[in-house]
Amino acid sequence: MAKIRIKLIKSTIGRKQDQIDTVKALGLKKLNSVVEHEDTPQIRGMINKISFMLDVEEI
Repeated sequence: MAKIRIKLIKSTIGRKQDQIDTVKALGLKKLNSVVEHEDTPQIRGMINKISFMLDVEEI
């Protein structure tokens, strides 16, 4: 299965709690932090929920 690299490019300050929880669930902690995940429907759903805060690229 393909992998995707996710980078947090916008701060969680002032965001709704569900958006903050989604960022944490993806494993992102600080601004500009990067994680790699398998490309699954569950991960894609989380990415779509907060896509304006992320930079996503396929590996």
